[in-house]
Amino acid sequence: MSNFILSLDQGTTSSRAIIFDRDGHPVSAAQEEFTQIYPKPGWVEHDPEEIWSTQSGVALKAMQDAGLSSRDIAAIGITNQRETTVVWNRETGKPVYNAIIWQDRRTADFCDQLKKEGRSKMIQEKTGLIIDAYFSATKIKWILDNVDGARRMAEEGKLAFGTVDTWLIWNLTGGKSHITDVTNASRTMLFNIHSLTWDEELLKIFDIPAGLLPDVRSSSEVYCTTEGLFPTAVPIAGIAGDQQAALFGQMCTEPGMVKNTYGTGCFMVMNIGKKPIESKNKLLTTIAWQVNGETYYALEGSIFIAGAVVQWLRDGLGIIGKSSDVEKLASEVKDSGGVCFVPAFAGLGAPHWDQHARGTIVGITRGTTAAHIARAALDSIAFQTLDVLKAMENDSGIEIRELRVDGGATINNLLMQFQADLLQADVVRPKITETTALGAAYLAGLAVGYWKDIKEIRNQWQAGTVFNPGMGAEEREVLIKEWNKSIKAALSWAASSWDGNRHLDAN
Repeated sequence: MSNFILSLDQGTTSSRAIIFDRDGHPVSAAQEEFTQIYPKPGWVEHDPEEIWSTQSGVALKAMQDAGLSSRDIAAIGITNQRETTVVWNRETGKPVYNAIIWQDRRTADFCDQLKKEGRSKMIQEKTGLIIDAYFSATKIKWILDNVDGARRMAEEGKLAFGTVDTWLIWNLTGGKSHITDVTNASRTMLFNIHSLTWDEELLKIFDIPAGLLPDVRSSSEVYCTTEGLFPTAVPIAGIAGDQQAALFGQMCTEPGMVKNTYGTGCFMVMNIGKKPIESKNKLLTTIAWQVNGETYYALEGSIFIAGAVVQWLRDGLGIIGKSSDVEKLASEVKDSGGVCFVPAFAGLGAPHWDQHARGTIVGITRGTTAAHIARAALDSIAFQTLDVLKAMENDSGIEIRELRVDGGATINNLLMQFQADLLQADVVRPKITETTALGAAYLAGLAVGYWKDIKEIRNQWQAGTVFNPGMGAEEREVLIKEWNKSIKAALSWAASSWDGNRHLDAN
């Protein structure tokens, strides 16, 4: 048995590769950012070939840095930004259009039309999802309707669709494998999470030929082997969308366990066991994973803008030089000074689901400084998480007393303590915070026998830092009240700026 697992973690702003040993410890990592493309307001794209070049490049670099060859790799696990949509030519392997990113809002009008047609209940019952431009289906339709010749080629079986996992595997295998797993399929709005099949009625509604779609497999099995990138073939044996991979990496394997990932967006996911629960609080019901023939489900609250608000402070406002500077700047003030920041740059996700909302900052006075804005930006991540947690408690009937956290922003102790204070729950940061990549590694390792079973893996998980709530109830209630007022302000602005067909400020 080879000694290591290679995890490919393809995210929204960067591609990463991490090599793990048998104890679940990272031994080597490489990361590369890539270009964010904004053709119009509300549109977000990536170059699929840059996604592949950066991801393959960091895989090779991580191995080189560790002095390893492909013979040392027992299996590859893949985790990815979800919902992001790539359509390519099966013969040439070339994309017909840029990847349309999960944050992209160009299909919001079509989503409104579907809601007016009364499709919401049926789509939620079949897919567990709320109609929104976030998901893949409307993005695929847009490409077929707007790229010259794309629909005709799709109907002739000449095109392939994939989420990012599918695109990577296509390239890793030289075009021989066109597959995805149940977790990624469940985020397309085309997949029936009860029958675990592509749904014919949904394909008809979105006018998408079935021949475009990949085969759907479990989250942990030997799917195929690499061809071309490495000197020797390596099994590809684990796939999960990034949030499901993080849930598995955090070993939230029992119903009621919850994790929150603080990345570009923020995603809270609760394991709800082997039967789906339909949310009454605008959460998503999604597939957590399928391992050894058993399918587990999850409730998820999706916050579109979390770490991205810090990037905006850096790139948009220029008040910090690098993202890691935000904690120092925010610490210069004891609180936000009454400033509330709703970072609805790409609309509001759970539990509000207003795709026309836009970013709003309220409570600014002459005494407001850059430090107050930075503090309010960090606070917004915690407040949005609170909103989702309350919805999750209502849906599940479970009081959440512990939240396992991961992702880049969890290194920010100021944010994590404020999060514990708001939630009135313990916030637990594990010793190994690379849980998304680790989850994909675990899924791949289980498939090839690198790890015996889930019980063996569960014994590896260790808490690192635990943040206990310490804020007084009165202070907490005042802060939450101010946050709720700022949410109302953002929603009312969206309503007044929308004339039923387009934003009044649209270009």
